[in-house]
Amino acid sequence: MSDGLFEIPGAVAPARGGGSLADVDHTAAPLAVRMRPRSLDELVGQQHLLAPGSPLRRLVEGDQPMSLLLWGPPGTGKTTIAAVVSHQTNRKFVELSAVTAGVKDVRQVIDGARRDLARATGTVETVLFIDEVHRFTKAQQDALLPGVENRWVTLVAATTENPFFSVISPLLSRSLLLTLESLTDDDIAVLLDRALTDERGLNGEFELAEDARDHLLRMAGGDARRALTYLEAAAGGARAKEAEVIDLKTLETAVDRAAVRYDRAGDQHYDVASALIKSIRGSDVDAAMHYLARMIEAGEDPRFIARRLVISASEDIGMGDPTALGVAVAAAEAVQLIGMPEARINLAQAVVALALAPKSNAVIMAVDAAIADVKAGKVGPVPSHLRDAHYAGAKKIGHGSSYQYSHDDPRGIVPQQYAPDVIDGTDYYNPTRRGGEASYADRVANIRRILRDRK
Repeated sequence: MSDGLFEIPGAVAPARGGGSLADVDHTAAPLAVRMRPRSLDELVGQQHLLAPGSPLRRLVEGDQPMSLLLWGPPGTGKTTIAAVVSHQTNRKFVELSAVTAGVKDVRQVIDGARRDLARATGTVETVLFIDEVHRFTKAQQDALLPGVENRWVTLVAATTENPFFSVISPLLSRSLLLTLESLTDDDIAVLLDRALTDERGLNGEFELAEDARDHLLRMAGGDARRALTYLEAAAGGARAKEAEVIDLKTLETAVDRAAVRYDRAGDQHYDVASALIKSIRGSDVDAAMHYLARMIEAGEDPRFIARRLVISASEDIGMGDPTALGVAVAAAEAVQLIGMPEARINLAQAVVALALAPKSNAVIMAVDAAIADVKAGKVGPVPSHLRDAHYAGAKKIGHGSSYQYSHDDPRGIVPQQYAPDVIDGTDYYNPTRRGGEASYADRVANIRRILRDRK
């Protein structure tokens, strides 16, 4: 058996990096392992997967064989779901880590599962859990297909990356894809309260101060494993001081991380976010990096940061550097694909690019001016030559009859009216002469001159 494989009948899987399956019931097991839910009813969050009659409930409670692909950020319950599938259905649980296992390990598990199923008595089904399946090569993923297709194993594969990019199509088509969502602060709070009082956890030995709880929730960032790991470290610090309360200082010391004091639901949350965007708008890359760091260290949801950057790319940069939006969107996608802490690099790259880009608010000014006119009632009829002329009888009433095809003109532009009469001749987009928008300014002026020369 390789280092990447653990096997115990009906066992609960280990926490990532938390040791082997054999550690699970041991009092020295990590808190995150000891507190892992033992049934679907103990799961926190992921309510969209737990409704009566849902595929996950049918798999566990109806003991129906099917293979699962679990896609979601770290610490959202992928390993836990795999363990529950095994524990509640009394199947043998085998874990492979895609980091260390190879094709030989995969075939070894599948061959063993076939032998178990072939026994005349005492047939035992096998749950094969593969963590970080996206790290498997195509050949390694191919080796799983016979076991999945013939239902020799119930495959539960976990990934933090988009499976449509990282998992082969045959395996995707033979598995049920379940998408897990980041846990909310309320979800994490439930887990913390449970760990503080449950006999499997800290068994009421400590209280958690309110400011320490708030900071712990920020640091967790929706990751249950991280929250429980930090709580355990803080409890160790409090125990060493013979204290009954885990305060903020003890928590900070235990996790070697200073509290960045702002409440994500309060004024400072918006103050820091505003300062980040205004520093980008002001082209102060260093200040922008400072505020980004504050948000990251405070445990701000990286998706919130990414959304703000995408907005800034169009609102404050626009056509000054048309590539800025692509950079911001790419960073937002990277946050989804990679997760923290690595995604901090993608966010930082986007912040640098946006802060140093030439600035223009001409796009937002244009769309807001157009919207204001529409709200004011300037919505005249569409010129008849632009109306839909594809249905029978359209041309009889003049729709499209005088339309001139732009590509037939050597300039690619025909001087005809496009706007309704009520706003014809209105200039909404007024490009600046900064950055790449300077070339657009010349082009806009030339196009408007051609369009309005209708003599």
